[in-house]
Amino acid sequence: MTNLLDLVLEAHGGLQRWREARTIHAKGSVGGLLWTLRGRQGILATADMTVDAQQQRVVFEGFTGPELRGVFTPGRVAIERRDGEVVAERTSPREAFAGHGPDTPWDQLHVLYFAGYTMWNYLTAPYLLTRPGVAVEELEPWQEGDESWRRLRATFPDALATHAREQTFSYNTAGLLRRHDYAADVLGGAPAAHLCEKHATVSGLVFPTHRYVLPVQEDARVLPEPVLVSIDLTEISVA
Repeated sequence: MTNLLDLVLEAHGGLQRWREARTIHAKGSVGGLLWTLRGRQGILATADMTVDAQQQRVVFEGFTGPELRGVFTPGRVAIERRDGEVVAERTSPREAFAGHGPDTPWDQLHVLYFAGYTMWNYLTAPYLLTRPGVAVEELEPWQEGDESWRRLRATFPDALATHAREQTFSYNTAGLLRRHDYAADVLGGAPAAHLCEKHATVSGLVFPTHRYVLPVQEDARVLPEPVLVSIDLTEISVA
C-alpha cells in the first residue's frame, strides 16, 4: 500500500475496523439526470439498501414495489418477493448494456445492476482499494480552488464490478475523499467527476453523505451542470 492509502484508510476509520464490518445499511435518495435519460426517473427517490462489506452483494428493500426487493451480485441481479420468490432476474447483467447509446431506455434490471455495483463501490470505499487484485499508485496533486488534493489512481481487476478498470480518487489534507473520477463503461465511457461532501462518522467508519456527479472538460475541470447523479444519505448504520 502507498503512504497515501494508509492515511486515507485511517481517515475513514482504519483498516481493522473495515475488516470487522459485516454490513452497511443506508437510506436516502438517489436522483439526477441519468435516470430521466434512461426513462426511470424517481426509481430510487427512496432508497433503502444493505451492502455486504466483504463481498459484492447489495439488497435494495422496496425496489419497484413495497413487497419487493432487488438483489445485486456481479453475476446476477434479481427482483424478489419477501419470501424469496423470483419476479425477474438476469444473469451476466453487464452484458445487457452492450450497444447502448446515451439515452437508451433501461429496464428495472439495468437499474438494479448499475445502482448495485455503484453503491457497493461507494459505500465500501476506501476499503475496496485493499481488495485482492486492486493496484494503487499516487499521482501528482490536483489543485481544486484554493485546496491541493492528493490523488490515487486505482486499477481494478476484471472480476470486480465497477465503473472502469482505471479510476482516480482525490483526498483533502485530512485524507477524506473529495472527488472520484471515472469514465463508466456501461454509460459509454464519458468522463465524469463524482464530488463528495458532508462526511459523517458511523460506528467508527466515515462516509460522505452528499455526493453528486458532474461532467468534466478535456482538462478534467468540472462543468457546473448538469447533475448526472445525486446521492443523499439520511441514515447509515454498520453491523
